[in-house]
Order: sequence, then C-alpha cells, then structure tokens
Amino acid sequence: MSTRRDFLKVASLGPLVVPQLEFGKKRVRLSEGDVILFQGDSITDARRKKDDKEYPAFPEYQQAAREIADEYGAAFIPYQEVYDKAASSAPGGYWTADGVHPTLAGAKLMAEAWMKVVSFLLVLVFGVGMVRAQDGVHYSGTTISNVDYHHGELAPVVGVHNIQVFRANREHPELAEDSGWTYNHAPMLAYWNKKFYLEYLSDRSGESVPPGQTLLLTSDDGQVWTRPKVLFPPYRVPDGTTKEGHPGVAKDLSAVMHQRMGFYVSKKGRLLALGFYGICLDPHDDPNDGKGIGRVVREIRADGSWGPIYFIHYNPAWNVANTSFPYYTSSEDKGFVADCNELMATPLMMMQWVEETDRKDPLIPLHKDYKAFNFYHLPDGRVVGLWKNALTSISRDEGKTWSSVGRAPHFVNANAKIWGQKTSDGRYAVVYNPSEFRWPLAISTSKDGLDYTNLLLVEGEISTARYGGAYKNYGPQYTRGIVEGNGVVPGGNMWITYSMNKEDIWVGEIPVPVVATVDKDVDDVFDRLPAGKELQYWNVYSPLWAPVGIGKDAHGTRCLVLKDEDPYDFAKAERVFPVARKMQVEFAVTPAQADHGQLQIEVQSERNLPSMRLSFEPDGNLVAKAGARIKNVLKYGAGQTYVVRIALDMDTRMYTVNVNGKDMFTQLFFAPVPAFGHIVFRTGEARHYPTTDSPAEAWEDVKGAGDKVAAAEFFISYLKTSK
Repeated sequence: MSTRRDFLKVASLGPLVVPQLEFGKKRVRLSEGDVILFQGDSITDARRKKDDKEYPAFPEYQQAAREIADEYGAAFIPYQEVYDKAASSAPGGYWTADGVHPTLAGAKLMAEAWMKVVSFLLVLVFGVGMVRAQDGVHYSGTTISNVDYHHGELAPVVGVHNIQVFRANREHPELAEDSGWTYNHAPMLAYWNKKFYLEYLSDRSGESVPPGQTLLLTSDDGQVWTRPKVLFPPYRVPDGTTKEGHPGVAKDLSAVMHQRMGFYVSKKGRLLALGFYGICLDPHDDPNDGKGIGRVVREIRADGSWGPIYFIHYNPAWNVANTSFPYYTSSEDKGFVADCNELMATPLMMMQWVEETDRKDPLIPLHKDYKAFNFYHLPDGRVVGLWKNALTSISRDEGKTWSSVGRAPHFVNANAKIWGQKTSDGRYAVVYNPSEFRWPLAISTSKDGLDYTNLLLVEGEISTARYGGAYKNYGPQYTRGIVEGNGVVPGGNMWITYSMNKEDIWVGEIPVPVVATVDKDVDDVFDRLPAGKELQYWNVYSPLWAPVGIGKDAHGTRCLVLKDEDPYDFAKAERVFPVARKMQVEFAVTPAQADHGQLQIEVQSERNLPSMRLSFEPDGNLVAKAGARIKNVLKYGAGQTYVVRIALDMDTRMYTVNVNGKDMFTQLFFAPVPAFGHIVFRTGEARHYPTTDSPAEAWEDVKGAGDKVAAAEFFISYLKTSK
C-alpha cells in the first residue's frame, strides 16, 4: 500500500484531476475514465550500474500504476511491455541511453503506444464516431507511419512489383494517349476473359476542370499494357444549364467525369464499363454533388470491341430528350438490358454510386455523404464497408442496410481512398495512405477481416510532379483493386492500381501471403533461376521510361537490367535479406556506358534507412558517400564487369569495399542503423520532396517533362549475401 500511496502522491492523482481539453474555440471536459496513466519502464542492458539501486522498486510502481488505472477506469499505457518487445529487435542502447530516458527511437516507440490509447479523444473533440473495436474493423498493431519519409519508415512487403502503365506527356501526346492531358486519376481494375482492364478518368490539366474523359487500357500479364483509348469521350453540356444553389450558367461547357465504379461483370459473364458525367460551372464547383447529368455504360466484348454508349441512369432534370446518348432500355440486345437491370438491383453495386447520384435516389441503400465505398465479405456472410477517412460499417443483408458508420479505431487515413479485400490465402488486406498526406502507400493484414495487426510498405516513392494543376496532390494514391465478382487473377497475388501525383497511372502486384521478412541468405544468380521467377523476391519500381526487368548482357547471360531514359524518374530494384548487424554482400554489375547515367547502391535498414552508398556516376567515377563528402573509388569503363564485395559491421559502424578482388577502402557508415535489412539498386538520387511542409499540390510545370534523355543501362548478373 505504501507504493500505491507514493505513486498517487508523486502523480498528484488523489483525488484524480479531471482535465479540460481546448481546441481553438471548442472545449471538451473529460470524465475520470478519460484520464491516462502510463507505466514506468527500464531496459536492463542499457542502464548504468551505479544506478542499479534505484531499480528494484520499479516493478512495484509499475503494478501500482496498473491497479490505479483499473480502479479509476483510466486508460493505461504499458510502456514496459512496449520496450520489452522492442529490445528483441535492437540492443537496449538503441532505445534508451541510460535504461530509462528514451533516445529519439525510444521516444517514437512511446509516441506510437500513446497514439493508440489517446486516439479516442479525437472522437470527443471532433465529433466523429468510432465503431467498437470488437464489433468492426480496427487496427491493433503498434506500427505507425513517419511522414517525414516518403516510405514512412515501414518495412517493405517482400516481392512487390510497382509498374507504371501510363506516363502523361503534354509535349509529345503521341507517346501517351494522343490527347496530352496531364490530370489522370481514380483508376479502377478488373480481370476478365484472361485479361486485365484498367479505366481511369482524365482532365486537361487540373481536377474537375472541363473537359473530361475516361480512358481504358488492357494487359495480358499485368506487365505490358496497351496505350490508353478513350472509353467515354468529352460530353457537351447544353448551354443555359444551371444547378440549384449555384449562380453559374453553362456556356460552351463540357462535362467532367467522376465515377467511383468502373466495371461490373454480370452473372452471365458480360463485362460492363461505367462512367459518370458531372457538371462543374466554375473551378470550385463539385462534380459529385448529385446534380450532374447521369451515368453511362457500354459493353466490353470478348473480341476487344466495344458496344455503344448508353445512359444507364439519369440524375433529376435529365432524360432522353435532353441528353446525347440513348437510354439503355433502347438497346436491341436484351441480354445487355438485363445485365444493366441486374446491376441496378444489386445494393452493393449501388453503394458505389452514392456520391454522383441524387441524394434522395431510391436506388441508393444508404443516403449519407460518405465517399469512395469499398466492400468485402466475411466468412459468416456479413459485409464490411469501407470509405474514405477509414470510415467503416457492417451489413448483414448484402448492403441493403448498414450498422452505424464510424471511424475504424486506430486506423490513420485522411481524405483518400482505402481498399480492402479477402486474399487468396484466406486472410484479408487493406491498402491505403496511413497518414494525413497521400504517402506512403501501405498494407495491413488481418486473419478475420476485422482485426488488422501490421503495417507494411507497398509503395514508398513519389516521382517528380511534372505538370502543375488544380488539386494535384503528391503521392501514390486513390488505390483500387479488383471488386468481388470482377475477376480472379491466376497465381493468387493481389493486384491494385493507383495514380501517382494525379498524373501517371500505376499497377502493383503484391505477393500473397504478405510478408516482410525472408529467412534465407540471397543467392540470386539470374542466369540459373527459373525463367519468369527471377524477380520473385525482388521489389521493383518500374516506370515506363526507366524499366526494371530481366534481359541479356552482351554475352547472352540473363541479368537484372535497370534502364533509364527518364529525366524525372528512375528505375529501382531492391532485395530483402535476413536482418543482420554483421554481414557480407556481393554482386556483379556491368555499366553499358561510362559517360552518362547513374547507379546508386545502398544497404539499408529493415525500415529503409540507408547506412552506406556507392554510386556509378555519370562522369565515369565509382564513388562512395563519406559523411557529407564524396570519396572517389575508381574510374569505371563501359562494358566492364565489376564484382563488388561489401563487408558490413554495425557494432563497429564500419564497412569495407572490395572491387574485383582488391580492397578499396574501409570507412564509417554515413548513418547508423539498428541492423541491415535490404539492398537497393537505383538509377538516380534519392528523393526528399515533397515534405510535410511543401504546398499541398504542384502548380508549376518542369522543364522538358515530355522529353527523354540518353538511355543508360546497368546489368547485374548476381547478388549474394551471407551473415
């Protein structure tokens, strides 16, 4: 009891003080149950021996804190458990300098634990509901994203391939989609008739600035894609058109496209593509306010041809008499008409129409202004609904009715799409931006579709935004996968699509099961690996003008090839290996040129922090980063092969580089890391813009955005690691 009294005295909690929070002009008084107690902590191998006499009482005080929290119904943060778990991944000295006071890394651990507990205060302050964790989707993991890094300091999922399928080009439209439009966004994906189908919307330069159109591209394997073709063309808004509550009047105006649903595969196997024509009377008008023209549909046929465009649904004030496309019921194809009716009789499909359709439309099951609906089924037949801002709900009747909608506890997600689905291994996954920004793109997995336990990296790059425009936010965003019923891709991997900077369109192949570690040293001799499986465990970032793939060198040997002719992007390949504090890395690289191009090699931590860097520079020098300076290593030649061996030791913070059998130098890492986790090969400098303090969107064009530079190629014949 004396320990308990001491704790109350030190903490000034007797009686408990009930605080008042103040946010601007809004005040919220908390009840006793909202008081938060935290547990003292210590890490044995980091504390000073002279202080050992202070520690025997720690367990008593820790237990007292827990008992008081239970008695008063206060929230409780078990910091000792947090540190005990962390101590298994790095020495105590990494987390705390003296066993008690945290380092920056330790403070981050404590912040993550704190945020898990206090996130419910946001509900009180901002009035946003949360579902009860045991009843709906929630996040129980401890990892959070650090937005000071584009990768969020999240461990990458092993084997993710991110592939650019469309690169905007205003200067040379013939290299893009012939239009030269530079706002490209909201892609959606389907797999039908052994082919991928990807639809995205496009505006000339800025979001919802007329005119707008929707385009379609296809792929047999997800790697090589066709050029986009216009699926739904620009649509003329009749002069004199007005919108209730808006002073504007249409004159020489085109519609913009805004759709949350792209495809529907009917029960009889037809593929329907859909779009929506909205109206923006000025740059600040809203295309999804329920006052647009209507939704259009056309069939995608198995032979690659497309059926005619029809309106499938009108918004109020629009009909056959004042629109340019016929109504779907006029089609002579009765099967097509039946499939359209089937679509509109399916509540889960209609939930995807919410934003663009009139707010009182009887087709829509839930008349609430929630955005970007996505769903998946649980084993017991219940349906999980997800919306922007990590809103979630449960339906027990296939989407006809829904439980109370609220924020998924402990999910961090702002006004960007979140995608969820069941994966081929019987688990579940959600892909989203876990921050108030639109980076990084991450994945969390769950055994039961409700309790999500981890947070891993899918895409941690932000390419240069080449063209300015309204609301062109930075980052990989607005991710979508394949809606239930719209196809299953052979192989069992998860496929997603997203836009980069609302400018370029990408797809991602995420291996299933989703893992972030490997247990075997790397022994990748590409010419000996099974054809088509060479990059199974490699993470690939592959722009159209800077592709990553398997090719042959001048001797006909299969190699990993990084090619780059993009002035504003790079090729990147990275390989995860077993986490270690002492190890050796060996690889063979052949630069095809020595007067242009760049290849940087970094050994990074499990969470993407570089420890050292070598670089084949454009001037023909191989250099190493030495703190703030650069060390010249050797002159390299075009077509010459360089076998590079790197011995790394984090305990001494030193590494040695050997090239073609000769030790070149030994030096300190330019940055310490807890341990080594993967190696990166990249044909350009690491990017750090945008930051959290950058403008929200890009407004300026960059010079030469549509022009290629001289191509550079680097051939890597093998990579090996050992502890």
